[in-house]
Amino acid sequence: MRKDPIERVLRGLYSVALYLLLPITVYHLIWRGFRQREYFRRWPERYAVYGRRADDDAPRETLWIHAVSVGEVNAAAPLVNAIRRLHPQLPLLITTLTPTGSARVRALWGDSVQHVYLPYDLPGAVRRFFEHFRPRAGFILETELWPNLLFGAREQGVPTYIVNARLSERSLKGYRTLAPLVGRALRTVRRIGAQSAADGQRFVTLGAREAQVVDTGNLKYDTPTPENLDAFCEDFRRNVGARPTWIAASTHEGEEAAVVALHKRLRERFPDLLLVWAPRHPERFRAAVDHAHAAGWRVATRKLTHWPNADDDVFVVDTLGELMSFYACAQVAFVGGSLQPIGGHNLLEPAAVGTAIVTGPELHNFAEIARRLAEAQAVRIEADVDGVHAALSELLADEGARKRMAEAGLRLVDEGRGALARTLAMIAPVLPGAMR
Repeated sequence: MRKDPIERVLRGLYSVALYLLLPITVYHLIWRGFRQREYFRRWPERYAVYGRRADDDAPRETLWIHAVSVGEVNAAAPLVNAIRRLHPQLPLLITTLTPTGSARVRALWGDSVQHVYLPYDLPGAVRRFFEHFRPRAGFILETELWPNLLFGAREQGVPTYIVNARLSERSLKGYRTLAPLVGRALRTVRRIGAQSAADGQRFVTLGAREAQVVDTGNLKYDTPTPENLDAFCEDFRRNVGARPTWIAASTHEGEEAAVVALHKRLRERFPDLLLVWAPRHPERFRAAVDHAHAAGWRVATRKLTHWPNADDDVFVVDTLGELMSFYACAQVAFVGGSLQPIGGHNLLEPAAVGTAIVTGPELHNFAEIARRLAEAQAVRIEADVDGVHAALSELLADEGARKRMAEAGLRLVDEGRGALARTLAMIAPVLPGAMR
């Protein structure tokens, strides 16, 4: 295949810029490490420095799946579980970028899968990664568009797919400067399984060919509900009694004061109201406890007391992987990352367990899901904190309204299922047994 001279120039400039910025990666790890100690560990993986490499003569069997953090790992779970069920002999390598993503991989699959951090997008690190693990194919979740990684996969003969692919209008604008390079990288991919037709069209605008894009739907609709959910909620209720409960989930640092203010105002109308608070990142667990204590409330945590009791005002979920279960225990859920320009978080999780949903306006990462839920009247999208308060207050007082929202959400989730089957059909050519 004839070399593209423009690609070579663009890749060269991009790679030089990354090497010049290399010291900043060390600073970033140190800075994050002071907030979350896990960032101080496993640095060699960040630069693709491993032990003994795979035998060059060994067959390429490992399937590689990249999911940047917790949300993407959860989205990948139906696909990973299906591959393990259909091809139990196939080794799986799952890469993440964050320690919370790493912890979620281990919580879901333990040592039954390989796991390392994906290296930084440096040419040498990417080459060492592929030479060490020698995957037969790679599946990249959502919007991880690293040019050297995609070009490196092509050069190492590793067919890649972008699955559950999403690209918001904001992200598309953000890629504008690198569009000539990213577009060329996208064209190395076998298929792009888009969450929606609109996402697929934005990938085409960025540089993918229309023939590459398949509208597979969103894997998040296929996420199974936790096992023993009824028993979990019974244990919760046995400890807290019949008290009304709301959950503030996936909140960020800039939203913590709003959560405190909301709980204060809501308790004026519902004096025995319990707040279940699940911050998005582990480094904010302690901050949530401190905020609640500063407000004069009695606070319990999942790690310390396991369950709240009838005297607690706030219960902080300082564990990972249990959010859907706690959603199911609440009458109404506020989903964070939506009161500041973060882009929102997964609204389908509370919908899938039958909980009424309230969220803020900043939902660009989940625009299609938010639109569908809103059309089904399964979510209240409010413009600001005052709107969120009004919606929470109304729903806590109106069991019928909560029930209607919950039923609408459950119907929508059920109707949206099927992305897993379409994704498996898309990647079938690189799975064992496919005709080559």
